[in-house]
Parts: sequence; C-alpha cells; structure tokens
Amino acid sequence: MIYFKISPFALGLPCALPFVGSIQAGFPSPADDHLQEVLDLTELVVQNPNATYYARAIGKSMVNDGVEDGDILVIDRSIEPRNGAMVIGILSGEFTLKRIKFDSATVSLIPANADYPVLRVSEEHDFRVWGIVTYILKKVICTPL
Repeated sequence: MIYFKISPFALGLPCALPFVGSIQAGFPSPADDHLQEVLDLTELVVQNPNATYYARAIGKSMVNDGVEDGDILVIDRSIEPRNGAMVIGILSGEFTLKRIKFDSATVSLIPANADYPVLRVSEEHDFRVWGIVTYILKKVICTPL
C-alpha cells in the first residue's frame, strides 16, 4: 500500500518548526539556551512542490540502500530518470521501488536485497517510471541499552 499527496503545500499549512542548530555527534558541546532559526522540513526536502509526493515504503527489497519498511519516501515526478536512480516504477499496474538500469534493449529494476530478483523490463511489459526518490525520512526507535 502506498499513500500519496500528504504534502502540507496541498493543505496550505506552514511547516516551519524551531531549529536548534547542529548537534555534536562526537564529544558533547555546549548547547545554546535559545533557538537560532526555524527549519521548514518541506522546504528542505521538496524542490518541486507541484510534482512531489510522499509514500510509505513497505517491504524489504531495498534495505541495503537504507530503505526500511515504514520509511517515508519523498518522490519528485519532475526529475528525469538516469542510470542508478532510485525510482518508483509502475510495472503491470503495480508500484515498485528499485534502482533503475538502462541497457540497449531492456530496462532493469534492481533491488538492494539479494533475496529479491532483478526485474528485466522489455518492450512487451507495461512499465513506466512514476517518479524519482529524492529523500528517505526515517523514524528512529530508541531502545534501552
């Protein structure tokens, strides 16, 4: 199941949240007591609002490329596909998330998990690229040590 068009642009909602600056991932650094600016996540990840959609990834075929079940994909339909791009394709009426490889006679849809087969698409198949994944938004679940 893939969900579409939950863009705040479509709802006319502001998306700016307080931004506290950079956080040190090595040794601790002093924190400021005040906010530096605001950060609009949509502004950060959406280049073409009228051509951008969000979808939830389901499955494990792209885990070795960092896409896990439940991640949110930011998909831009205005970008032309190129070799190696992570694409949302429609193959025989079904959405699929894979890397694309163009050959002279075929298009290959390549998973990032050896448990899944490479899909070879020829002229006989009903296939089109629906959009290009530009960002992957993750939810991190913290577990006790």
